[in-house]
Amino acid sequence: MKLPNGERADLGAKLQDYVLNPQHRRGRHKARVFASVLGITQDNHETLARALLEAAAHSIDVAGGGDQGFGETFEIQFQLTTDRGTATIFSAWIVRHSEDFPRLTTCFII
Repeated sequence: MKLPNGERADLGAKLQDYVLNPQHRRGRHKARVFASVLGITQDNHETLARALLEAAAHSIDVAGGGDQGFGETFEIQFQLTTDRGTATIFSAWIVRHSEDFPRLTTCFII
């Protein structure tokens, strides 16, 4: 299965404000792992952003997570390699009931 309209995926502010934010109460743990394993921080978030958008647009092994009341959820796992290392990235997406494109809800290193 492919992510519906994955080529139009929206990352919003999730990377900067949550996933890679070392000051965020819950996101800081993800930020620490991304920095230590892949060298990805808020300063070079474009590396992760490009990889997520590429996975959203082209992954064919997308798992459906059902509808939890707000829209259909989906999960994508992919490998990301940087100068620092390689890791498997888990990303979760939602296509809200009133929309026809996926939004990133979270991502982290497995």
